[in-house]
Amino acid sequence: MTAHEHTARRPAPDDPLDDRANGTEHGDVGSAEAHATVDSAARSSAAPSGAVRAVELTCSAGRRNIVVGADFSIEPGETVGIVGPNGSGKTTLLRTLAGIRKPARGRVLVDGRMLHGLRPRQRATAVALVAQDESPPADMLVGEAVALGLTPYLPPWGLGAPREQKQVREALATVDLSGFADRPVQQLSGGERQRVLLARALLQDTPVLLLDEPTNHLDVTHQLALLDLVRGLRRTVVAALHDLSLADRYCDRIIVLHNGSTRPPAPPAQALTPEVLAEVFGVDATRVKHPATGEDHLLITPRKAR
Repeated sequence: MTAHEHTARRPAPDDPLDDRANGTEHGDVGSAEAHATVDSAARSSAAPSGAVRAVELTCSAGRRNIVVGADFSIEPGETVGIVGPNGSGKTTLLRTLAGIRKPARGRVLVDGRMLHGLRPRQRATAVALVAQDESPPADMLVGEAVALGLTPYLPPWGLGAPREQKQVREALATVDLSGFADRPVQQLSGGERQRVLLARALLQDTPVLLLDEPTNHLDVTHQLALLDLVRGLRRTVVAALHDLSLADRYCDRIIVLHNGSTRPPAPPAQALTPEVLAEVFGVDATRVKHPATGEDHLLITPRKAR
């Protein structure tokens, strides 16, 4: 599937939202209008496309610049991977693209709007983040944790309505967790908790979905199922990935981070060349054809095995 085959997406709201659904720590009570129930017609009145632009973006951790001068565009509907060695700034860049971390310099635009200039509830209409180090509250039921994706659109008392309960069940079914709504979060495995967070983000229904190591804790079956699901969402997806083979297989384009620099997004065959992988990761790589499908696959070996 190419990027152009999944550029059309469902309309998303332009009303203010709550950061509880976006994994941020900053709340915004907002006006009475922000808490009013938003019906489907109102939520469909605007249709953000999910275009993302980083302009001369420098991201820091403490006093140290981790990513310097990143400048790139992501087209609506693309699935773009971010790869790089440990400590190269994948999570820092992703959290900056989510609006959670402020850039040291530069700006992030989503559908032409300066992300860091938006109120938190407005920002959550544009991007949803599934963070690597996040876990649903252990004292919640699974359905309650997933329903947080709806809180930006509803008054505090609106989550128990039958319509919202149906949406929660559908989101859980999408991530292969049917029947889990009444199960305590503390009884879940790490992989199941990861899928609960994804269900919450899907329910948030933003034009841009940011995923930080989404395949962590998942067995191989659910890794492939999750990335297949992501490719079919018809929204812009940016995912930080450790597994280069998965990035190569599922991403339309890939951003490579190394020593503070950001290589422009490029198709996998151009982004993950043997020369780049040797320089950035210190490994040997070659492309081989799958004997059954004929598709190219990235084969990686340690350099010492040469």
